[in-house]
Amino acid sequence: MSTTSTTQTLHNNASIERPRSGTWDGGNEPFKASYGKLMMWFFLLSDAFTFAAFLTTYGLMRHRHLAFTGDHKDFVFSTAYWPIPDKVFNSFPGLHGMDLPLAFVALMTMILIFSSVTMVLAVEAGHRMDKADVQKWLLWTLLFGATFVSCQAWEWSHFIAGTDAGTKMLDGTIFHGANLQMNQYGPVLFADLFFFITGFHGTHVFSGLVLLTWAFIATTNGTFEKRGHYEMVEKIGLYWHFVDLVWVFVFTFFYLV
Repeated sequence: MSTTSTTQTLHNNASIERPRSGTWDGGNEPFKASYGKLMMWFFLLSDAFTFAAFLTTYGLMRHRHLAFTGDHKDFVFSTAYWPIPDKVFNSFPGLHGMDLPLAFVALMTMILIFSSVTMVLAVEAGHRMDKADVQKWLLWTLLFGATFVSCQAWEWSHFIAGTDAGTKMLDGTIFHGANLQMNQYGPVLFADLFFFITGFHGTHVFSGLVLLTWAFIATTNGTFEKRGHYEMVEKIGLYWHFVDLVWVFVFTFFYLV
């Protein structure tokens, strides 16, 4: 046997017999996280930067526009200043004409928080390999998530339709609601950013519902039981919790500031 072959054989044997060090050398799981969960964290980190950019843009636009400085009860919609959120979002389904500042948005937030709790319970049930409980809590998460999207659809429709009185525009016409070119409530940018950012978040929620639906079907069919783990439910849970957390910032920027 040649010297080159002998050296190569010793090198291969050393590679095979070398113990793993606990760090990521290509075969280990860093921080005890699988490849799939690690990639989900990378995706969520990049998505967090995207949402941060959008909300920073909103903050800059809000800062550049004048704020209403009069008494709160004297506020009227005008393109001259940024609208007060609780004057814009003060309606509730079935209670037409009543002034309920941010009541409906608060309900939407509670629904999304409940969905995060049920998602935690679904992941915990997966750790116990309890198929029935995973199905139950995934279904509850689906129902809460679908309810949130439905509430957001109603809020959009009300925002687009506007108030009964409308607002007198600069050209003297009365305009109701908002679109990408005109806005009853104030500067056009307010409506543009509302549609873009809440719509972007709503798209994330809808995507989460698609993933949850697939996970529920896979659980029902016993796919995860055959794999011997419910890690996919945990990865979807990471995404769902991220979407819930982002809503806290969207809620703060749009409805409280």
